[in-house]
Amino acid sequence: MRVTFATEAAPGRPNEDFVAATPAAVVLLDGAGTPPGSESGCSHGVAWYSRTLGSTLLASLTQGGGSLPDVLAQGIKAVSSLHDGTCDLSHPGSPSATVVMLRRTTDALEWLVLADSVLVLDVGTAEPMVITDDREAQVGARYRTKMDALDSGTPDHVAAHREYVEAMRSHRNRDGGFWVAATDPLAAEQALVGDMPTERVRAAALLSDGASRPMDHFGLLSWQKALDVLNHEGPDELIRVVRQAEDADPHGSRWPRGKAYDDATAAFVSVGAAE
Repeated sequence: MRVTFATEAAPGRPNEDFVAATPAAVVLLDGAGTPPGSESGCSHGVAWYSRTLGSTLLASLTQGGGSLPDVLAQGIKAVSSLHDGTCDLSHPGSPSATVVMLRRTTDALEWLVLADSVLVLDVGTAEPMVITDDREAQVGARYRTKMDALDSGTPDHVAAHREYVEAMRSHRNRDGGFWVAATDPLAAEQALVGDMPTERVRAAALLSDGASRPMDHFGLLSWQKALDVLNHEGPDELIRVVRQAEDADPHGSRWPRGKAYDDATAAFVSVGAAE
């Protein structure tokens, strides 16, 4: 595999995304930020959690690691052990992250997707295969109305976003809610997983929800066009498209959203020729 990637923090904030790769594996995480005024019970923060879990997962994939859900479960358990003596892991706001993992074996491409980051597979058909876990969006639709009616960046919007995040915490890693990597290894059992013969896949894209905005939120690009941009112009260009759109709608009037600007991370994987 040939992997290229880029990541860029939202302006004025630390980058809570993580991406890394080896010749046979790619890992992308999108940390769930803690809004101003909310507590997390953790002194380390979301960026630390994403980096620590992401590097742990990649190391395990490099060493073999077993099935992808097993790799994720063991990674969550290992990271929890690093701060359970200093932080309150029972806190509902304990740091969490989405996870996308892609691994090439001798004759197959394996994937795992947990929460709302996106995996796009170019399988040589008219439309690529798009894999994302929309359970958080389904739950969130119940709580977004007030937040989406306000201009991004205003004090009222900041307060409404904090209320939204705290309301969502009661549904996190619960049946009937949504699942993310946090402190419970059992969340790995809820991930979307699959595999495909390597010869059927031309390329793949791993995207944080900040990088997927032009396709799934702004409606500016098709998924196929996004693959074309990634292939011919690179991940940096897709992130430029994200920032250009965000700049054009700084108050969320056209595209209501919790964050006017979000961390954006994209990885593009050249696999082989599809049949």
